[in-house]
Amino acid sequence: MKIRRRYFRKNDTENFWPAFTDLISTIALILFFLMLLAYIQNIISGRNLEFAKKQLIDTQKRLEESNLEISRAEKKLRLLRDKLDEVKAEVEEGEIALKLSQEQIEEQKKIIAESNRELGQLRAKLQGIAVLRLDVLKKVKSSVEKQLGKTNDRGEELVSIGDNGNIIINEGLVFDYNSYKIKPEGKKILDQLARVFEKVLEDSSIRSNIDAINIQGHTDDTGNSEYNRELSAKRATAVVNYLMKSNKKLESKYGRYFVASGYSEFRPIALGNTDRDRAKNRRIEISIILKDSHIQNVINDYLKESQDFINNQFNNN
Repeated sequence: MKIRRRYFRKNDTENFWPAFTDLISTIALILFFLMLLAYIQNIISGRNLEFAKKQLIDTQKRLEESNLEISRAEKKLRLLRDKLDEVKAEVEEGEIALKLSQEQIEEQKKIIAESNRELGQLRAKLQGIAVLRLDVLKKVKSSVEKQLGKTNDRGEELVSIGDNGNIIINEGLVFDYNSYKIKPEGKKILDQLARVFEKVLEDSSIRSNIDAINIQGHTDDTGNSEYNRELSAKRATAVVNYLMKSNKKLESKYGRYFVASGYSEFRPIALGNTDRDRAKNRRIEISIILKDSHIQNVINDYLKESQDFINNQFNNN
């Protein structure tokens, strides 16, 4: 056993250095590899760091660009908000203006309705005056027809009412051709007219609207106008004179209303050249002339009422 121990210790002494050398070599190799790995890692890390720095710079640039875009977007947003506020303000102003306009429209509607009502009243008054004129003439015509009939023995109508609202007497019933001397047949018609006009003018409401009763003489176009003018004037004057002579009360009480005028051939009612057309144009017309002042007073009253209404509306507003 002792011999074995000696042998073992001898081998340990002999193999110690080679084993140590191998260990040192292994460690050195490991250190080399570690240093190589560290170097490689440093190279790679450096590259990664440069790349990371570059990416960081790019990211910062993009971030700055993004911040700039955000700033621009915020500015646009502020502008849009300001514009929206302006639009809202304009809409509110428009709504207020619209409301005011609607109120004004309603006021205008009231004014128009009132004006239409007043115009209707004015129209009714003026129509009433026009109807009064026609009513007087109808009364005269009706009275003549009641006393003398509608036609004479030859079937000719004694009196008629023309399109212009005047009473028309066929001149052949009153005068012979080319004469201003009243025929006996014509005197009957004029006697009745004298009595009728007295009764009509006794009504104060009628007299207040009448300015004149115009007796008009008309001829045909035969001969020259100067002669026809003189003839038509003489015939109209002869009629007025006979009316006053026939009824003295008419002259004394209402003579101021009657006037005579001659129109020659210038106001024909038949435009043809036949004997029948010329006979129609030879006529006596009786026209009721209404007082312009009375009509003007009606209009003035309307205008005054309208102005008062407008002033009241203005003061109330």
